[in-house]
Amino acid sequence: MLCFQDLGRKRRVKEEEALGADFEPWSTKRGEILARFTTTEKLSINLCMGSDGGKAPNPGSSAVSEKVRTRLEELDDLEEGSHRELLNLSQQDYANRIEELNQSLKEAWSSDQKVKALKIVIQCSKLLSDTSVIQFYPSKFVLITDILDTFGAFTSCQLLLLLLLSRCYIMLFVCVCVVGRLVYDRIWTMCSDPRPLPDSFTVEDVNDTAKETCLNWFFKIASIRELLPRLYVEAAILKCNRFLSKSGIQETLPRLTAMIRGMGDPLVAAYARAYLCRVGMEVAPHLKESLNANVFDLLATFRQISGDSVQKQLHLQKVEVPAYLTLYSPAINWILQCVAYRAPEPLLTEMMERCKMMANNALLLNSIMRAFRPEFVATRATDFIGMIKDCDESGFPKHLLYGSLGRSLACADPPESERLTILNEAWKVITKVRNPQDYMNCAEIWVEFTCRHFAKREVNTVLADIIKHMTPDRAFEEAYPQLQSVIRKILTYFHDFSVLFSMERFLPFLDMFQKDSVRVEVCKSIMEVFIKHQLELTRDPVILNAMLHICKTMHDSVNALTLEDEKRSLALLIISFIRMVSFGRDFEQQLSFCVEARATFCNLEPVLVQLIHTVNQLAMETRMVMKGNHSRKTAAFVRACAAYCFITIPSLSSIFSRLHLYLLSGQVALANQCLSQADAFLKAAVSVLPEVPRSISVEGKLRSSESFLLDFINNFLATLLVVPDHPEHGVLYLVRGLLNMVQDYTWEDNSDAKVRVYISALPLLAAMSQETYLYSIPKVDSNETLYGGDPKFVSEINKLCETLIGQILDHLKTLTRDEQSVRRQSALAFSLFGVLLAHGDLRNNKLSQLSINLWNLSHKHGHCETRISIRTLESIRHQAQRPDMAHLSDTIQRLALQSRT
Repeated sequence: MLCFQDLGRKRRVKEEEALGADFEPWSTKRGEILARFTTTEKLSINLCMGSDGGKAPNPGSSAVSEKVRTRLEELDDLEEGSHRELLNLSQQDYANRIEELNQSLKEAWSSDQKVKALKIVIQCSKLLSDTSVIQFYPSKFVLITDILDTFGAFTSCQLLLLLLLSRCYIMLFVCVCVVGRLVYDRIWTMCSDPRPLPDSFTVEDVNDTAKETCLNWFFKIASIRELLPRLYVEAAILKCNRFLSKSGIQETLPRLTAMIRGMGDPLVAAYARAYLCRVGMEVAPHLKESLNANVFDLLATFRQISGDSVQKQLHLQKVEVPAYLTLYSPAINWILQCVAYRAPEPLLTEMMERCKMMANNALLLNSIMRAFRPEFVATRATDFIGMIKDCDESGFPKHLLYGSLGRSLACADPPESERLTILNEAWKVITKVRNPQDYMNCAEIWVEFTCRHFAKREVNTVLADIIKHMTPDRAFEEAYPQLQSVIRKILTYFHDFSVLFSMERFLPFLDMFQKDSVRVEVCKSIMEVFIKHQLELTRDPVILNAMLHICKTMHDSVNALTLEDEKRSLALLIISFIRMVSFGRDFEQQLSFCVEARATFCNLEPVLVQLIHTVNQLAMETRMVMKGNHSRKTAAFVRACAAYCFITIPSLSSIFSRLHLYLLSGQVALANQCLSQADAFLKAAVSVLPEVPRSISVEGKLRSSESFLLDFINNFLATLLVVPDHPEHGVLYLVRGLLNMVQDYTWEDNSDAKVRVYISALPLLAAMSQETYLYSIPKVDSNETLYGGDPKFVSEINKLCETLIGQILDHLKTLTRDEQSVRRQSALAFSLFGVLLAHGDLRNNKLSQLSINLWNLSHKHGHCETRISIRTLESIRHQAQRPDMAHLSDTIQRLALQSRT
């Protein structure tokens, strides 16, 4: 079974949902108030833990328990004169002391010291009567109410009786809502036996006990002499009228609204109306009449602000009228939010007329524009501008009014014929604001309206005005968030970058971001939008120059302290830009761009790698497009591309990036019949191989480089088949150079990598000995053409094969020390057997015998997989059926499967 607190909590959730997600609750105002109302003046905390002045009345009613009476007597009998005063506190110190009091409250309550806890709450609430630092008052209100909320969560219905006796009126403003829920929940549970009362209950569902208790509460409240606590407490339990009458709430709201008219202080009355509207929206949001009555009564009290009483108070505290008016903002904004929530459009017209009758009170006009739906405000934008013109600027600056109007126009569109007039009228006021921060706060709002409805000329004018205001005294340094917001809004509406970058003031606007981290973030945001929306390749010089400037800004931010992730992120953005650049068939211009980009982005290796790939692709496209036309010019261009790559590759720090790009560039040069360039790239790759370290970093972890090196060498060997020998360097000079490097390289201990390279080289040498190669490159004469099957050339190949096989066999003989060595021996022997079977002439008795010996060696200790061995034998039998492979029949009879015993 759920306790009544759980059921009450579920009901409150349903009530909040009834208002809708578009209604901003009071709880969301906390952060905004704390950020807005700050001070540098010294604050004080004055705590008097003595009696609160006189005995509490003797509660003779039977409804008050002996426990409550005892607690009240203890409260009045506390020792008088206990006093604590903290002076000269900063704002942060003040907040820390309030938090300490909050903790003391929790400790007192948990140790069952209820009276002490209540004393703490009462004294904290008294701090709200201190207005000596009036500009901090709203934030003080928020801090103190945090303690009151804590206490409200602890208390039971006893809290209401104590509040009635303590005369702590300000505390009532915050805690009465908690009290109201407690009283309502208490009565509701009386009706929930034996089963819970439904949310949609009627008066007939309420039992007599609950009705009597409810009436008792209203009688107690009626006996409170003071107007303010009586109003707050009755408003707090307004919902309890549901237990007594169907129309109780509807009848009570107008009466409470009329009661507030008896309050003399307009600020107190304003917050009382705010609370009543808050309760009214919670319990009966459909009863709009009382909400409207409250706002109209509020308008009537504005005359009191200029009265002698208020002016004398402001004079004594040396508070200017504009500063005093800001204290009303939370209350007025809340009341109008309640009134405007899902209100019909004619109500806005009525509110505007009321505002005009009050000489266009600026504070009220500002709240009206912020409260009503943007669509309603936008259709009357010209009328609002007229009202703003007639406002008295001394009480509330007009640029703030235009800021509120701009927020609505950023969400809804005014009539098209009025948009330019609206912008001109607003900017006439905005541009006259002298304070850079105030100017920027307003200009930022209207930038979106300008971008939303106008072209580059108007936006460019706005940017020029911002630069004019924010450049003197480097005011832009204090407005980076607003300036970044301007950029985001422009990028939201301008996706044609040829238009964007043609604005004369856009790049100068970017120059105001002189803090490195902020400048880079702005450039990244521009790049991200460019990548997302620039769907077509571009050669537009306006775009290219601007994007190069932006990318250079990102690149130049890289230094020794830049994290690798940040470097990678910047490089990806720049690479995406490079891939979007295309000059079509103007290949020379494309190459010139790559040359400029190389000089600009030399510190980001991934960008250089991309540029090399781009240039190689450019060389291939050139050959394909020209198709033999202008051969000399084409060849010269391809050589220029090769030179670009040959110069750029050595600047890369990654050894494997260099190796792969040397090989790629060599293949491209070879495909374009640039034999000397291809030869240079391949020789450079061979010369770099000894520099390969034994371990490399992969995704932040050290790994052996051996597997990467073997993969590269295998790819390199495959390329060498079509590379013709250089006439000045002898037969197979690249193959011999590679094998010599492999011979001299310092491999890992107990590594078979060198032998695996030798085994991989054998198929290449076998292919080179054929009269017709397996593949070739058009218009490139490979060794098959150069040597034409010359016996001397074949003899050189055979000698090299014999040397490699001898090296392999010598290595196999060393692998007998332990079980692991034997496994390696078996694997290598089987690999060599497969190469001889596929590429060797087994009609040669020596070679045939060697293959049989390798088979037997690989199976000697039973380490070969039987499944693979069986498939190999089946393949040999299948080949032996061919007339030209009949000699394999004798070989297969001598190959036997052996198992390990």
